[in-house]
Amino acid sequence: MKPSVVRCVLFTVLAVVSAVASQAQAQSWPEKPITFIVPFAAGGGTDAFARPLAAQLDAQLGKRVLIENRAGAGGTVGASAASKAAPDGYTFFMGAAHHAIAPSLYPNLDYNIEKDFIAVALIARPPQVVVVNPEKVAAKTLAEFIAFAKANPGKLNYGSAGAGTTHHLAGELFKILTKTNLQHVPYRGAGPAMQDLIAGHVPVVFDGLGSSAGPIRAGQLRALAVAAPKRVPAFPDLPTAAEAGLPGYEVSTWYGLFAPKNTPPAIVQQMAKELQKAMQTPAIKEAWERNGSDVPDVAGPAFAKMVTAEVERWRKVATEANVKLD
Repeated sequence: MKPSVVRCVLFTVLAVVSAVASQAQAQSWPEKPITFIVPFAAGGGTDAFARPLAAQLDAQLGKRVLIENRAGAGGTVGASAASKAAPDGYTFFMGAAHHAIAPSLYPNLDYNIEKDFIAVALIARPPQVVVVNPEKVAAKTLAEFIAFAKANPGKLNYGSAGAGTTHHLAGELFKILTKTNLQHVPYRGAGPAMQDLIAGHVPVVFDGLGSSAGPIRAGQLRALAVAAPKRVPAFPDLPTAAEAGLPGYEVSTWYGLFAPKNTPPAIVQQMAKELQKAMQTPAIKEAWERNGSDVPDVAGPAFAKMVTAEVERWRKVATEANVKLD
């Protein structure tokens, strides 16, 4: 045989052996607990979806699915750790829209959300909502809040889940559209930001419904508008920003599961199937509706394509808002 033919045969054999090995791994997977790295502090929007999903997967797989919160730098600390995890099918990463924003704001990231991960499936996509502390802000409507902010330039702080998150960019976009001057206060996740908002340490947060739905229902926070093209079924009386007098203000976050690159394809596919099964259970559907999200059906290449589109979309927003981070 010619050397070129021998090489071709060897490559074919190796590919077949690799595929068989991957399939064998998937058939025995999981043999031990699985870890979901959540790159924000406990109690935030990512947690609101990751923890119910982990509980459902526990039941389906017969193995524990553990949540590991690794907060910092707008979710990039956890993302960096996840990108370096062993690609053995036992570590996954719960990424978010924040990770499509990060490439435009952090010049020295040591990972690439598009190249260092495999997009498994989109998990949830709740819209952002403008929420205020009712004891610190008298405004009952979005128009009243905008007027209040204009009357107090530079005096109002808004909290976020961290620099470079959707909360941050939602606040900057709000400032652009309303021509107001609010000061940004970054936290290590939506959970701590919500705690300070409820405590009155910051008057407003441009939050995802995943972490603010509970406090809104409890009367701890006042929701002024949802940044979505239509009202959310879970909060039918809450107007959209356009209905409240701020057309063009539409911001939603999303959460998705990723695997470190080189994770065996058969395991990735098996996890995608388990996610699809979990998302159709009454418990997950009810939890998602309660948190203002639909149950998306976007996985694999379609999810990867969405992530790429989001990276480009947020690059344009970051440029327009002139947001830069060290």
